[in-house]
Amino acid sequence: MSRPALIGMALTLLGVATPAAAHPVPFSYVDVRIDPAALDVTIVAHAYDVAHDLGIEPVERLLEPAVLASRAEAIITLLRNRFQLLGDHRPLGASSWSAPEALPERQSIRVRARFASGRPLGVITVNASLFPYDPQHQTFLNVYERGTIASQAILSRGSGHFEYFGGTRQGVLAVMRKFVPAGAHRILIGPDHLLFLVGLLLLGGSTRRLLLVVTAFTVAHSITLSLAALSIVAPPAGVVEPAIALSIVYVGADNLMVRGGRDVRGWIAFAFGFIHGFGFANVLRAMDLPARALGWSLFSFNVGVEIGQLFVVVAVASALALLRRRSEAAGRRLVFAGSMVVIAAGTFWFIQRVFFSGGMA
Repeated sequence: MSRPALIGMALTLLGVATPAAAHPVPFSYVDVRIDPAALDVTIVAHAYDVAHDLGIEPVERLLEPAVLASRAEAIITLLRNRFQLLGDHRPLGASSWSAPEALPERQSIRVRARFASGRPLGVITVNASLFPYDPQHQTFLNVYERGTIASQAILSRGSGHFEYFGGTRQGVLAVMRKFVPAGAHRILIGPDHLLFLVGLLLLGGSTRRLLLVVTAFTVAHSITLSLAALSIVAPPAGVVEPAIALSIVYVGADNLMVRGGRDVRGWIAFAFGFIHGFGFANVLRAMDLPARALGWSLFSFNVGVEIGQLFVVVAVASALALLRRRSEAAGRRLVFAGSMVVIAAGTFWFIQRVFFSGGMA
C-alpha cells in the first residue's frame, strides 16, 4: 500500500473514532472526626464516579451549579446507601446531610454528614463501598480524634470494613471484648496446641508440678507471640507449623521414655512454647490488629489464650487424677495409649504440613 493511501486510512480512522472516557482518578476520600457525642463525616467523591452512577453525561455537567443542585438529593441518597457507621456495633443514623458542594479544582463533589452518638464510643466501624462498579476503586479513610489524625486505612471493593478503637476507657474495654474471646477461641479450636497441652498433662503430678509446666508454656509463648505480632521476629508459617507438629511428637515420645523420677516437662513446655507462640501470632496478625490499641490487643489476646488454656488444664488434669485414684493400672495404660495417639497425630500433621501445601495451618 502506498504512503498516501496509509495516510488517508489513518485520517479516516481518526475521523470516525470516538474519544475514550478514561477514569481519571479512581479514588474517594472519607474523613471521620470524633467528638464526645457525635461523629462528623466528610466524603469527597470524584465527579466521574458520581456521574457514572447517576447517568450524567458529559461528566463536567455535574460540576455546574444548576445541575448539581437539581441532583443533590440523588447524590445524597447514593452516598448514604453505600456508607455506614456503627458505634459499639450498633448502626448510627445521620442527623443531617449537607448539600453537595462542587470542588472544580479536584473534579470532585463534597458532602458532609453528622452522626449523633450521644456518648463516647469504644469502637467505631466504617463500612464503605462507594462505587462498586469499579473493581479498582479505593476509598482513603482518615479518622481524627481530639483534632489530630489517629488512624488511616484504605477501603476497597474486597475490603470495605474498618474498625477504630477509641483512645478512651471505652476503647480499651472494646479491645478486650474482642480479643479476649478470640484468644480463648484460638486455644480451644487449635487441635495442635490442645494436643501438646494434653501430652504434657498425661503423666499427671502434683498441683505445683502442673502449675510449673503450664506457667513455663505461658511465659514462652507470650514472649514470641508479642515479638511476632509486633513484627520484630516473624518466622514463616512454613517453618513454624511443621515445628509445632514435631513438638507434639517429642512430648509424646518423652512420656514413653520417662524412667524413675525424671520429669523435664517444664523445660519441654518452655522450649516448645516459643514455637507455639509464633503459631498464635500467625492467627493474631490475620485479625488486622488495631495499630492504636496494639498493646491492649496483644494483652487481651494473651489473656484469652490463658483462660482457654486454664479450662483445658483443669478439665484434663481432673479427669486423669480421678482415673488414677480409681485404678493406677488404668492410669498407666492411658499414659501409654494417649502418648501413642499424640505421637501419631504429630507425625501426621508434620507430614501434611511439609509435603502437602493445602494442609498448612
